[in-house]
Amino acid sequence: MNLDFDKQGGLVPAIVQDADSLRVLMLGYMDAAAVAATRATGRVTFFSRSRGRAWTKGETSGHWLELVSLSADCDGDSILVLARPQGPTCHTGSASCFTHSAAHPLAALDALIRTREATRPPGSYTTRLFEEGVRRIAQKVGEEGVETALAAVAQDDAALLGESADLVFHLLVLLRVRGLGLKDMEAVLDARRVA
Repeated sequence: MNLDFDKQGGLVPAIVQDADSLRVLMLGYMDAAAVAATRATGRVTFFSRSRGRAWTKGETSGHWLELVSLSADCDGDSILVLARPQGPTCHTGSASCFTHSAAHPLAALDALIRTREATRPPGSYTTRLFEEGVRRIAQKVGEEGVETALAAVAQDDAALLGESADLVFHLLVLLRVRGLGLKDMEAVLDARRVA
């Protein structure tokens, strides 16, 4: 990754995006040392202009940004940081410093399903599905697929949309129980688009 730190006085803006939901979380600044520290530790580090020093997000709050990837823009004068937040990103306690930053709804749902698989909260329908196993989840996908097809030919748009949402939810649970997720399915779709 080639970055031009000289263009802006040794710093480049770093836009942080949630790697799963694609929601923009915050904007910080990095110097070469912050980029190196981020790569070395796997926790996103910035250069704090107000403190005049390196600052790792979460060093006081415990709300780290776990690094997924770094990429430079076309001019090499800004960085896109994909990260997984470990708690709220904003100092106000919000998930994002940009209050109206929207997450990709399917990516957010996929992230929630992954969390439910890991934590298995009692009383959760998703927990019950995971505990019933892959065969039951596959059966639910089949049932929802049939209900979606029937809604398409015999019901109104609202019913079709409702059944479609049920189908997508159960499909994401099925992918997750097999150790897969939305990004894996998107990779297949991207490959097909290119072909």
